[in-house]
Amino acid sequence: MEALKVSKANLVVYLHPSKTKAVPDSVKQELSSLLFKFSESFDGVLLAYEVVDVPSKRGKILSGLNPYVGVRVSAKLLLFSPKPDMYLEGKVVKVAEESIHVVALGFSAAIITQEDIRDEFEFKVKHGKEVFRSKLNKLHIIKVGSLIRFVVKSFDEETIHISGSLISPTTGSIHVLNKNLPETVLTNRKQRENEGIIEELHSGAVDGGEISDDYHILRKSKRKRGHH
Repeated sequence: MEALKVSKANLVVYLHPSKTKAVPDSVKQELSSLLFKFSESFDGVLLAYEVVDVPSKRGKILSGLNPYVGVRVSAKLLLFSPKPDMYLEGKVVKVAEESIHVVALGFSAAIITQEDIRDEFEFKVKHGKEVFRSKLNKLHIIKVGSLIRFVVKSFDEETIHISGSLISPTTGSIHVLNKNLPETVLTNRKQRENEGIIEELHSGAVDGGEISDDYHILRKSKRKRGHH
C-alpha cells in the first residue's frame, strides 16, 4: 500500500525535567502519545515506532518559563500518509444508496459518495442487503464485508478521515480485480498484511524514505491546533 512508509528519523524529543531519571522509557512514552494521530512534523499518522538509539541520556536543558530537556533520538517510524490519487484498500462496513463507507487499516474511516462511484455500478437491494453491482460484470459486487481498492480524493488530517473515489476502472472489489485468487485467499492475505505490517517495521521489510532533519515533536504543533 503506497500510503504506508517506513522512515528513519533523527528527532528531538522534549521531556519535562521530572522525566529525565529514565530517559529511554520517557522517550517511548512521548512517542507513544503520538500513535494514531496526524503529525505535521512527519506529514503522516504514526502507526508504530522503534527507537534505534538515544545518543545522549542527559539531553540539553532548554531555558524558559517551563524548562524542558531536549533529547536527540534516532528512530524508525511507520507512517500512514495518504495523498490524492494514491490507491488504498479497505473493508466495506456500510453500503447506502448514496455512499459506501470503508475502514482502511482497521482505524481510518473513508467514504465514497455517489458522485464518486462510476456509472458502471448501480445500487441494488439483494436478499435484503444493500449492494452496488456492476452492469458490466454481475459478479462484481460491493457489499458489507467486501475488500475494495479505491483512490484517495482528500484526507482530513484532524479527523483522519478519507474521501475516496471509485471512478477509475482499476478500482472496485479486490476479489474481481485479482481474478486469479479466490476471495478467501485474498481476505486471509489482507488480514495477514494488516496484522503483520507493524512487525515488519522492525525487520525493515516495508520500503520507506529518510527523514534527515531534527524534528521538534509534540508541544509546538499541539498548541497551534488549539488556537484554531
